[in-house]
Amino acid sequence: MTLTRTIDELRAGLRGRVITPDDADYDATRRIALGGTDPRPAAIVRVAGTDDVARTIAHARRIRADLAVRSGGHSGAGHGTADGGIVIDLRDLRRFDLDTDTGTAWADAGLTAGEVTEAAAAHGLAIGFGDTATVGIGGITLGGGIGYLVRKHGMTIDSVLAAEIVTADGEIRTVDVDRDPDLFWALRGGGGNFGVVTRFRYRLHPLDQVVGGMLILPATPDTIAAFMTAADAAADELSAIANVMACPPMPFVAEEHHGTPVIMALMCWSGAVEEADAAYAPFRALATPLADMVRPIRYPEMYPPEDPDYHPTAVSRTMFVERIGLEDAAAIVAAIEASDAPMRGAQLRVLGGAAARVPSDATAYAHRASRIMVNVFSFYDGEGDRSRREAWVADLSDALRQSDAGAYVNFLADEGPERVRAAYPGTTWNRLVEVKRRYDPDNVFRRNQNIAPEA
Repeated sequence: MTLTRTIDELRAGLRGRVITPDDADYDATRRIALGGTDPRPAAIVRVAGTDDVARTIAHARRIRADLAVRSGGHSGAGHGTADGGIVIDLRDLRRFDLDTDTGTAWADAGLTAGEVTEAAAAHGLAIGFGDTATVGIGGITLGGGIGYLVRKHGMTIDSVLAAEIVTADGEIRTVDVDRDPDLFWALRGGGGNFGVVTRFRYRLHPLDQVVGGMLILPATPDTIAAFMTAADAAADELSAIANVMACPPMPFVAEEHHGTPVIMALMCWSGAVEEADAAYAPFRALATPLADMVRPIRYPEMYPPEDPDYHPTAVSRTMFVERIGLEDAAAIVAAIEASDAPMRGAQLRVLGGAAARVPSDATAYAHRASRIMVNVFSFYDGEGDRSRREAWVADLSDALRQSDAGAYVNFLADEGPERVRAAYPGTTWNRLVEVKRRYDPDNVFRRNQNIAPEA
């Protein structure tokens, strides 16, 4: 009731718009990517600039309202909303200022990865985000950013030169290696713990065309293990996301293969086009492809089309491993064959390359030496189906677990403080806590994979 009574007060001082349950577009605006949830914020503030952000933070603090920050709404834990609280919605911040002379750009945090990629590509430039166009650049950048250019140009945070942020005290700061350097360090991998980032300055990379797309191979222990060996041995210009899964009923794959284990690989060669065939030859030689859609394309075409009304319900587990050998591959195949979930499998990403050449303490992402990222996933149909799918994910994750205990913060769901600590090991955690104490001592920004100031 206190929050409801103060909404008019909040609305009066803003240039942007405050949306409440009484507004016709409330349901469309409150929607996030995560399925199986129905959050109902008391107010969604479509901010028009940093002043709106500062005023909304101050208002939420004054009335002790739960505060969330939404960029693209893709948080796997639903952190981009707050049931009964206030959401700072950044999607109207959409400016993109490119300086072609320096190859840098300021991009507002309301833009999506696809929008920035398209705008940069118009000038023969690129920055690596993830593998989904509709992800907001705010969330993916703050958590790290692992995508199609990770081996060639590093993570998204490795191309961040500066950021504009509104901190808990309402201060609007521009941070970089010289101005608030500890905060700048923390923003590159530490998530949304330290304030509301309203825009980023990126270094862009020349990239006119790539050779990429989907390559589908039958999944056996031999082909999976060999695929991972080839991906590890490939030049930095090649990045691959290998989804080992039950084959969906795709029209370009023969029906006899639907439901059988396959490697559905999303692959990107960012080197010279004439060298692409040699780069892909080891993968095509593993088995007769069930589908081969790899071809020369513009880089933005790496992002597949998306249905905005698709909100799947899924459980997953993210982890790092040192290898995927025959025994590990056999465990994945056996698990897929033993499950009847509508979609299930393990996503495998060989890392290394440029991302691994950055010192582990240079940013708040500390897993530079981790070799392979694994995401075990299973869709479920209704809450009654969830527990057995969670057990399946846990069993396969346990079978694949090795000595690397880390986790990638952008792929964490609502998994508790121990998993947050896994994302920020050792001295990284200690340093993040100190930055949190300095810039957000009251933990105003707690709708995230939280680093509490009293930790």
